[in-house]
Amino acid sequence: MSYPFSEIEAKWQKRWREAGAFRAEPQPGAKKYYLLEMFPYPSGRIHMGHVRNYTIGDVMARFRAAQGFRVLHPMGFDAFGQPAENAAIKRGVDPAAWTMDCVEQMRAGLKRLGLSYDWDREVVTCQPDYYRWNQWIFLKMLEKGLAYRAQSPVNWCPSCHTTLANEEVVQGTCWRCSTRVEPKQLEQWFLKITAYSQELLKDLEQLTHWPERVIAMQKNWIGRSEGAEIWFKVKETGDRLPVFTTRPDTIFGATYVVVAPEHPLVEKLIKGKPQEREVRAFIEKVGRKSKQDRTAEGKKKEGIFTGAHAVNPVNGEEISIWTADYVLMEYGTGAIMAVPAHDQRDFLFAKEHQLPIRVVIRPPGGSADAAGWKEAFEGEGPQVNSAQFDGLSNAEGKSKIAAWMEQKGMAKRTVQWRLRDWLISRQRYWGTPIPVIYCTACGVVPVPENQLPVTLPAKAPLTGEGGSPLAKVKEFVEASCPKCGEPARRETDTMATFFDSSWYFLRFCSPKEEKLPFDPKEAGYWMPVDQYIGGIEHAILHLLYSRFFTKFLRDAGLLKMDEPFTRLLTQGMVLKDGEVMSKSRGNVVDPDGVIDRHGADALRLFILFAAPPEDQLEWNDSAIDGIWRFIGRVWNLYELQDKQAMLPPSAGAFLPDAELRLKTHQTIRRVTEEIESFKFNTAISGLMEFRNAIEKADPSAPSFRESLDVLAQLLFPFAPHLAEELWERRDPKQSRGTLAQTKWPSYDAALLIEKEVTLVVQVNGKVRSRLTVPAGADKETLKRQILADPAVARWLDGKPPKDFIVVPNRLVNVVI
Repeated sequence: MSYPFSEIEAKWQKRWREAGAFRAEPQPGAKKYYLLEMFPYPSGRIHMGHVRNYTIGDVMARFRAAQGFRVLHPMGFDAFGQPAENAAIKRGVDPAAWTMDCVEQMRAGLKRLGLSYDWDREVVTCQPDYYRWNQWIFLKMLEKGLAYRAQSPVNWCPSCHTTLANEEVVQGTCWRCSTRVEPKQLEQWFLKITAYSQELLKDLEQLTHWPERVIAMQKNWIGRSEGAEIWFKVKETGDRLPVFTTRPDTIFGATYVVVAPEHPLVEKLIKGKPQEREVRAFIEKVGRKSKQDRTAEGKKKEGIFTGAHAVNPVNGEEISIWTADYVLMEYGTGAIMAVPAHDQRDFLFAKEHQLPIRVVIRPPGGSADAAGWKEAFEGEGPQVNSAQFDGLSNAEGKSKIAAWMEQKGMAKRTVQWRLRDWLISRQRYWGTPIPVIYCTACGVVPVPENQLPVTLPAKAPLTGEGGSPLAKVKEFVEASCPKCGEPARRETDTMATFFDSSWYFLRFCSPKEEKLPFDPKEAGYWMPVDQYIGGIEHAILHLLYSRFFTKFLRDAGLLKMDEPFTRLLTQGMVLKDGEVMSKSRGNVVDPDGVIDRHGADALRLFILFAAPPEDQLEWNDSAIDGIWRFIGRVWNLYELQDKQAMLPPSAGAFLPDAELRLKTHQTIRRVTEEIESFKFNTAISGLMEFRNAIEKADPSAPSFRESLDVLAQLLFPFAPHLAEELWERRDPKQSRGTLAQTKWPSYDAALLIEKEVTLVVQVNGKVRSRLTVPAGADKETLKRQILADPAVARWLDGKPPKDFIVVPNRLVNVVI
């Protein structure tokens, strides 16, 4: 009989919905489990990346609920953002209508998968009842001095008269009109995330269940560096030029200085110099590059001499000042001292421009002369050419030279951070309005809390030109000053969409709360998130901002924890023909099409079986056909319970009842442990083996019905519709409830203490025999029994073996 998946999946989704099967209800004193997948941007129909992420999470949510946890498993939509505005510009559609239509499509797609979400907790970030609290949090940050306004460079299109995100700059030109993009200074809003730099770094130690790769990425982004700020002097102007270095031991080897093209001193350095025009052209060229391009490993670094010189404070030497693309204002002081003998990047630059290379740390067994060097020496060694510090190890030199310079007023020891404050201003319409009013008399005035939310106007001119669309909506811009009542101007920037996603996990705890962003009591019960699942592309910014918001809201008295996410899983991408699925490549597999042909359970099982969650997954059409056959065989297996009269009378052909019972309890243990470890592919493999064992069993045997019940229970997290239907067929009156209400099965530990095991016996790596031996038998016992086995003896040909390699209770390899 063919498995009628369409009918069964619709039936159980309706049953779960009507019963409120996945409604999250806190229960004081009960163990809780908050399972969260990163919510999606509503761009239309779901894709295979969504299917994978959300199916992984659903397995764990159903599993924990069956174990007796109170489970919170919510879903929502990260609904503000540039794609909706771009769609409005290109197609003349309303961004709100476009977004909500996409939300409807995605919600329907997710529901088809049978995911165990509490849909009553859904949040959509573009709705005023959500973004009101973005504004509330912003005002609290403004009150604490953590939100401020400052000048910042932006990508500016002089043709469209608007700022562009990095993604909208294509090879240095505007994506819309192809005009060359220019750097421009604008006054914009920032959040002072750097106030938490030390805590954000230190508390990474608490995150013992995060991938090491993500921890490393966060550490690098925060970028704590101990070193010295050394004060060079510009010979021509007398200006102080601070340089930060983590290597004060190499100061005597500095042979040139490099400043960022954006450095505020550059204008004075080049003014009136013969190369002024050439330097300006270079700076304009660098301004068209992304930061990633400028600092990428392996790319040739470009630079130009400014015509000015710096004086090295430790020896009075005059050295040239250059500007180069690889130095950024965002790190340190925006200027570096170049020591080409001991920094590979500086070494290559010096070779390119024929600049001096001076050795100040002698390589072990090497020379203090760099002539003939093919690369910089970046290791440890004694100081040379370093005045009174010659002979010290450079490790000693670091501290002693820094202390000496500080004593002499040449420098100060300091700590620098790579982390910079977060620019949240966007000159866009489709985002949260920043709740600030500008008054001629009173200055910057926060919008009073009782006037929140500041809502977006229903209509705005979305042309992509002329700056912020909100600035052109008179009724939005014109406001009264909350302090003096005089006419004033409303802020027309909107917030970066990362603001929305930096605290959404808290709103899920109490999405209907009207007095605060979330109910502290509810958050106290559910938080932190026990398991967070999402793509590695969010490993830095989203996770860092979420950690920052959590710490701020803790300090505001709303939370009692330091970190929002206890465990983190970053799932791999879904590929087709070796490449990430995308419409442009023409290799997209539509989830709806797969569900139409095979059902949601088949798609879920394939996604979970094809690869471990952290690995990339290659789509395979024939493999999903194999999963479909497995589902059919499971479905037909349950037909046996009604067809006992048709079975052969001899029980000798069947798997012994004791063996089936043992296999049942072994499978419970295996699947339980492997779900706990996110080894879903091997758990499903175990279920396939279990199904094969049941198929060989006598349907009239005592353990047969137990095995059918257990198979349905163990299938439930992976293929919930099929499992529920099988469970109901075993008990048509539903006297024991649905699987969504049923406790996870437990295994009999005493039964699993095996007395004998079957060993695979290999000779030189090839299987030659199988032997039943006492469980845990020692090597000498195994050797005697194996050497007595005729199937092995004939391969030895009377010669003694060289070695016995034993894998306990599984395998012995006889080496001859």
